[in-house]
Amino acid sequence: MAASYQKFTLGSTITPEQQAFFNQHGYIHFKNFIKPETVNDIIKASKQVEQKWIDEKTEKVNGVPIKYGKDLDGSPIVQRFAFINKHSSTLDEFSKDPRFQILLNLVGEGARLGTEEKDGMVFNHYVNGPNSSFTKMGWHTDGLRDIFQGQKLNPMLNVGIHLSTLKPENGGLRILPGTHKQNLYQLLFRKKYFLDHDTDENEIAITPTAGDLTIHDGRLWHRVAQSSVIGEESRRRVIYIPIIAGKYEPKHADSPTAFYQRFAGIVK
Repeated sequence: MAASYQKFTLGSTITPEQQAFFNQHGYIHFKNFIKPETVNDIIKASKQVEQKWIDEKTEKVNGVPIKYGKDLDGSPIVQRFAFINKHSSTLDEFSKDPRFQILLNLVGEGARLGTEEKDGMVFNHYVNGPNSSFTKMGWHTDGLRDIFQGQKLNPMLNVGIHLSTLKPENGGLRILPGTHKQNLYQLLFRKKYFLDHDTDENEIAITPTAGDLTIHDGRLWHRVAQSSVIGEESRRRVIYIPIIAGKYEPKHADSPTAFYQRFAGIVK
């Protein structure tokens, strides 16, 4: 049975109630993490990076492919930015918000914000129009990448900062609460990675207001549902930053493209 959907407020610490909810369900939703003005500043900064990358025909950042698409008017846009914090002083400053340090307590000792690792701060921009190629993402777990790279499954949380207000019909994040406690077989074979887009009877739709923050465990099964509305109303933007533990592995300009990222074409 699906977990009840609760929204919390982040204070100066993670409360026992918040920790218990996260431990049980593998996700948590905090209201009003950033103000509307900050949301607007971040979107403006992303557009500046976008124009620079389009002008310079940037294909990869630190080995991570950049995903391009078409806007509603057919003009080119960046739909998935990797390490955007390294290309914008506004977003770099935002990544240093001390409240992110409070969130590390959900993992415990040795946890850190992965602004230099994995894909850094990722900025996703979805829009559902006639030329859209990045409108949804099939069921997956974020833990698979560690297995692909021959590593043990280290703790990893995905912090989402939502820059759009969403209703269920807008699509967006869908999660299967509690699946972060599954065994390795279920982690690998519960769903067909990225190919399965079917609605699950136990899934929960994350429905944020712009400025909210969510966290989900990397071992949790989740997908990005396609918007059932089209046009400007379908536009949604979200930032993801990983919280990770284990060996420190920063990326750099000469970092190779990860094996699993060579199949990015199947992720629509």
